[in-house]
Amino acid sequence: MRWLRVLLVLVVVAGAATWWFYGAEEEPRVEGVVLHRGLGSDPESLDPHKARSIQAGDVLRDIGEGLLAYSPSGELIPGVAESWTVSDDGLTYTFKLRESARWSNGDALTADHFVYGLRRLVDPETAAFYAQMLGDIVNTGAIVAGERPPEELGVEAIDARTLVIRLERPVPFLLSLLTHPSAFPVHPPSIEQHGDAFARPGNLVTNGAFVLEAWSPGSLVSLVRNEWYWDDASTAIDAVRHHVLTQEMTELNRYRAGELHITGSVPPDSFAQVREELGDELYVSPYLGVYYYGFNLSRPPFKDKPQIRAALSMAVDRAVLVESVTGRGEAPAYSWVPPGVANYEPPQMSYAGLTQDERNALARRLLREAGYGPDNPLQIELRYNTSDTQRRIALAVQSMWREVLGVETTLINEEFQVLLANMREREVTQVFRSSWIGDYNDAHTFLSVMEGGSPSNMPGYANEEYDSLMRRAAAQVDPKARRLFLEEAERVLLAEHPVIPLYFYVSKHLVSPEVVGWEDNVLDYHYSRHLSLAPADAGR
Repeated sequence: MRWLRVLLVLVVVAGAATWWFYGAEEEPRVEGVVLHRGLGSDPESLDPHKARSIQAGDVLRDIGEGLLAYSPSGELIPGVAESWTVSDDGLTYTFKLRESARWSNGDALTADHFVYGLRRLVDPETAAFYAQMLGDIVNTGAIVAGERPPEELGVEAIDARTLVIRLERPVPFLLSLLTHPSAFPVHPPSIEQHGDAFARPGNLVTNGAFVLEAWSPGSLVSLVRNEWYWDDASTAIDAVRHHVLTQEMTELNRYRAGELHITGSVPPDSFAQVREELGDELYVSPYLGVYYYGFNLSRPPFKDKPQIRAALSMAVDRAVLVESVTGRGEAPAYSWVPPGVANYEPPQMSYAGLTQDERNALARRLLREAGYGPDNPLQIELRYNTSDTQRRIALAVQSMWREVLGVETTLINEEFQVLLANMREREVTQVFRSSWIGDYNDAHTFLSVMEGGSPSNMPGYANEEYDSLMRRAAAQVDPKARRLFLEEAERVLLAEHPVIPLYFYVSKHLVSPEVVGWEDNVLDYHYSRHLSLAPADAGR
């Protein structure tokens, strides 16, 4: 009987695995045009309220759509909403939804579904990472804190096609926020029927140009066109295959073999060779992302020691780092907000105009003033997530700190989830590797990270002057006045050195000549529905 029970369990598990891993052994067949894209890792979830990674966002933008979307060049365009109006005080947004908007099962998509989705986003029981992203909608803060029910969120369906969003203060970038997957509508009957399993293959009902067909974790996310999508007539692709390829070299080899149309990245060690051999297919473009080292500001040696933090920042030769270590077109970072952000000019660190020799001399002086030198070297730990690229950068910075300042740095590599947990707990970290990618084209997406209490504020930076400037910026209706407050807030941040911005990312893709419609943009968003393949490749 014991073995019979084990056998029955195995049969049940095998059946479940066959359903969940559908397509693991053989890629689902589809007639028509198939687009093959590289995806660096599996999405952690396709629940728009649980997902947070770049990879999840790439898939979610294919299978879902918000009130607005982005054009291939990165401009805001209508999505489910065909039009909208904004009140004179900037506090009330009224959206008119398309009558033709449908879910992938044919159900009509209504304003109530946006209300349902936004309430679920801020509901504490959902525990959404982006719950505060729309924090200026009336009552969001109190709902997230558990002080008010989600039903009191400032969103209302006037009728099936009219959605009203009311704000507590003006948010000039609200329309950009509404393109984010966390603001996508969700299908209430699916959640009511399947609970948290609603986002699995076979259960997931979405409203984008494509629908989830199968997901083989570690291998493939398969999508097919959604014939109920309101603009299906303009969709040239019949199916999308997002290939999960965690090794960049493997991805490059599959591209060279003609198995991919688009890569998610390009291996650092092969970049120069790729540029020489496949120059016309290599797309490198400015990207709203910053790579940085953060300090744990809650414990020694960096708590209340901005001069030590400044010395370590100055001693990093960023030009050498991007030319000799990363080498893929990255730009040295002397600000927190990247260049290219709309209506914003990032202030620079005070030493940005100095030569590296001048910076090194100033760094040595600051460290001596803090009590460190040859007889008392600063000893620190630098944590980074397991990766060849992260290791090379850490080794380079370790060498710079040793040669310029005599700092003894112990390198500790950890799996990403372990590193992330340590950063959040702030118990063992001293210096850590991290990055921030903009969720929308506005300086706020970077500056808000460093506000006191932000869940993304890994260093634990807390400065009342900074927070006050951010609050004053948020109260401005005039974009010019708002910009001045934001830029002053960044100056305060840079003077305190809670982080060492090392470089600004660039997007790096190989794109087959067969792909039509690809355009670079600072958000690096490339919806599959905007792409097509040359007719000769239609049978691929």
